[in-house]
Amino acid sequence: MSFALWTPLAIPALLAVLSLGVPSPALRRLSPIASSVAVLISGLLLVSVVLADEVPTLGGGLLRADALSAYMLTVVGAVGLVSTWGGLGHATAEPARFTGSYDALISIFLAAMSLAVLADNIGLMWAAVEATTIATAFLVGHHRTPRSLEAAWKYVILGSVGVAIALLGIVLIYAASRGTGEATLSWLVLSQAGLPLDPALIRAGGALAVLGFATKAGLAPMHSWLPDAHSQAPAPVSGLMSGVLLAVALYAILRIQTITDAVIGPDFLRIMLSVGGLLSLFVAAALLIRQRDFKRMLAYSSIEHMGMMAVGAAIGPAALPAVLLYVLGHGLTKATLFVISGRILEVEGTPKIDDVRALLVRRPGLAVPWLIAMAALIGFPPFSIFFSEVAIIVAGFSTGLGVVVGIALVLLLVIFASLTRLTVAMTIGAPAATAVPVVPAAGAGASVTGAVPVSVPSASVTLADAEPHPDDPLVPDRSGHGPMLPLILALGTTAVVAFIAEPVGTLLTRAAEVLGGIQ
Repeated sequence: MSFALWTPLAIPALLAVLSLGVPSPALRRLSPIASSVAVLISGLLLVSVVLADEVPTLGGGLLRADALSAYMLTVVGAVGLVSTWGGLGHATAEPARFTGSYDALISIFLAAMSLAVLADNIGLMWAAVEATTIATAFLVGHHRTPRSLEAAWKYVILGSVGVAIALLGIVLIYAASRGTGEATLSWLVLSQAGLPLDPALIRAGGALAVLGFATKAGLAPMHSWLPDAHSQAPAPVSGLMSGVLLAVALYAILRIQTITDAVIGPDFLRIMLSVGGLLSLFVAAALLIRQRDFKRMLAYSSIEHMGMMAVGAAIGPAALPAVLLYVLGHGLTKATLFVISGRILEVEGTPKIDDVRALLVRRPGLAVPWLIAMAALIGFPPFSIFFSEVAIIVAGFSTGLGVVVGIALVLLLVIFASLTRLTVAMTIGAPAATAVPVVPAAGAGASVTGAVPVSVPSASVTLADAEPHPDDPLVPDRSGHGPMLPLILALGTTAVVAFIAEPVGTLLTRAAEVLGGIQ
């Protein structure tokens, strides 16, 4: 089964090359979906193998799939499929000289994330995370508007600073491993208890590595790139970045945490992760209260959820299965919401919440999945985020971190109220009448200084339309404006996955045991 270790790397890379040379736009648009399918199938195959108590390796152990790696690879493939398949209806017009680059970069992005979760060598893991920065920088600036280019540069600068700090930490961990007789960056070796690793170097290296990867994970105070990048990137890219790029960075933190805990104990990084998690929750709560842009709203929600996962990581083994379930639930839900947000942006022509009203009446084809996905994101049962958050809070109280999870719970309630208010403002209510200026036809000789207000429903009126008739009944738009099946599958999965003991529960337990040092 070792072939399943290279297929999620080789197939997306091959499809990326083909995307640059294939003349058919339709075939190019299918290449990211094919890459996602390849990653997902590889992840499922590896899951079946690790559940049979096997650990496939490749390249002399350079690539390795334990229960955690197999699970994370499956998450990357699943979220990638929702984003790319659901994003088929998303407009990504680009200049001729950039033809195929969008689809090629997404395939490269998927391959880089796959490499990050399959690498046993933490130096190779770092290189893969850096590769995601390079690929996504071009994707964030894909629209080539001033705001998207600014967001891309901010992401490159802050992301590069973060991975540079992480590299310094990994170098120190490598230096600490010289006491074992043979310096190594193998996570399997470094995570073993009882190794003669230098505690001072491990403390410094672990802190720097976690700080660097926390920048990529969007944890406060290193989060400032995230709202701009997620709001300016194409919707499918935003779904991938929020759904799995942040999770892959968290995965790197968990791997480093295992090494430091084995040498200096859990208290040191527990404090770092608790502070970062609570600060992220506070930043999200403060900025969501008066948020005016629905894509930025989803971006700040990502900071919130990553903060809650960091709190779970700080709690330790008791909360790790819940954190891993959280990764899947958040990834699928956020990919769905970003895909829908892209469709809303296209049909409404604005990202401003104040300008998007009564969607449930005007556009039920978009409003219904938006409401269901927002319910999942906010944490309503039976969706998996609810069970993940409850399990993290319970584990925190049981392990003596009651103050931390108590503060987190208060901030979660503020965020819950803010997201609920913003969602209701966009979807519930009656369409408002608006004043539309009547512009005379060109050459008619009429003055355009006096605009005549005409009361019409606010659902999409353009100057090219015929003269509006305010008494005409509003016809609801029931179109999904893109494929609905991937969104239905994603939301359905998040609704039932928490109730599946076999094999999901077993896989989560084994993945958590990997982080606890049980191989």
